Amino acid sequence: MSIDLNMLRTLTQTPGIASREDKVRDVVATFLEPIVDSLTVDTLGNLIGYRKGSGGPRIAIAAHVDEIGFFVRHVDDNGFLRVQKVGGFDPRVLVAQRVQVHSRSGDSLPGVLQPAAKPIHLQTPGESKELKLEDLFIDLGLPVERVKEHIQIGDMVTLDRNLAEIGDTVVSKALDDRLGVYVMIEAVRKATASSAEIFAIATTQEEIGLRGAHASAYSVEAEIAIALDVTIAADIPGGTPDAHVTKLGAGAAIKILDSSQIANPKIVEHLRELAEEHNIPHQFEILPFGGTDAGAFQTSRGGVATATISIPTRYVHTVNEMAHVDDIQASIDLLAAFLNAAGSRSYGYSVPVRA
Repeated sequence: MSIDLNMLRTLTQTPGIASREDKVRDVVATFLEPIVDSLTVDTLGNLIGYRKGSGGPRIAIAAHVDEIGFFVRHVDDNGFLRVQKVGGFDPRVLVAQRVQVHSRSGDSLPGVLQPAAKPIHLQTPGESKELKLEDLFIDLGLPVERVKEHIQIGDMVTLDRNLAEIGDTVVSKALDDRLGVYVMIEAVRKATASSAEIFAIATTQEEIGLRGAHASAYSVEAEIAIALDVTIAADIPGGTPDAHVTKLGAGAAIKILDSSQIANPKIVEHLRELAEEHNIPHQFEILPFGGTDAGAFQTSRGGVATATISIPTRYVHTVNEMAHVDDIQASIDLLAAFLNAAGSRSYGYSVPVRA
């Protein structure tokens, strides 16, 4: 595999849900620091790496560092934890998963997610019911006294699964969107011919409403913004080809639209031309539901020319998110080509001349 697995593993295994991204931000800073001129952190915790330009446009690259997870919302009299979701989950994929509960002292306790229901061996016919997130609890395997000694309401809970190489893919929790962060770092490193002022932004709180991106969009005042995120690759049994959105191994996905934005058509066309010019595998993406940080940038101030480069990913929002290494590399190559070509054309709209 040609990608830096050590970096990607460090990014995915460092815990950080929305508003608790401190450790991830510190990790990203170590990778960004050698390739930018300055690093700053704003009030919402966005890490902003700035690289000086030489007359090119101001370009923001946004990739979010928060992963989906939970807060502890209740500790019962037996030491079992109930949780509040932070991000979107399908409860069907959570049963019997291992988790880490992170205390405010910095320690973490391992646990398992289980449904509050009879074991299947004890159920009578027709007794099972549709699973809801509210039915799940965490078992830390400790007596209540020790649980309450370590755990408080509001402590962070993250899913517990290591990165693995499977075939031509990488599989891990939190590829959404540590994979986008990885692509951002590697593309900025590669774009040595760019004249643009580059703002490489590791944004916060994306999973609960693009909140970090909204704040950073106003502070950096970019002319162009490119979001990096995973997208759905539903090229698996159970769906029809028209609903695949993207396919694994078919290249970087150039987004046409999602729920948060319709991409600037001139940037979309430029990305297509660059992909063809540099022989970068690519595909086009229309995502009916879901959004990226580009949606926040697009409507900031007087509007920003935006687009999204997506990494096709199977099983999004599970502990086994899967991405093809060739698609990851294609995304890096496409973004680097775009940064190097910055300033070669305008993405704005002309004003009709009136006599």
